[in-house]
Amino acid sequence: MTSKAKEEIIKMLNKALELEHAAYVQYLSHAEVVDGLNCEPIIERLKEIASDEAKHQEIFRTLIGDYLGGVPSMGIAETKSAKTIQEILEINLNDERGAVDYYTQILKKIVEEKDNLTYEYFKLEHEVRHVIMDEQEHIAELKRLLALR
Repeated sequence: MTSKAKEEIIKMLNKALELEHAAYVQYLSHAEVVDGLNCEPIIERLKEIASDEAKHQEIFRTLIGDYLGGVPSMGIAETKSAKTIQEILEINLNDERGAVDYYTQILKKIVEEKDNLTYEYFKLEHEVRHVIMDEQEHIAELKRLLALR
């Protein structure tokens, strides 16, 4: 793989890693704000999604370090505070949609570079595709929760 293409994929994955760092913190923080009648299922789901985001962090760190020889970012993307359940669900739904859009760009770049990723392609493609699928599940769940409110 050309070093320029490799560096671009590493840069993209590091931005994704920073998004996952932020999502993890944001979901856990939002779970602490939720209150009211029947709030427990929402709190539980926000914490479960945070756990998924932690797994995504691990995936991106492994792809960056082990497969592409890069240095995983320790940065964090911007987080957003919210006070009501409605705000929490809407903010996170929007962020999940943004993540799917961005991770889809990463997947396209990986596919473009397939011929140059002889020993990395299948792992990169598989893992990024599965993270996108997880994020799509989060979108469906958040939409369901919003429909209840």
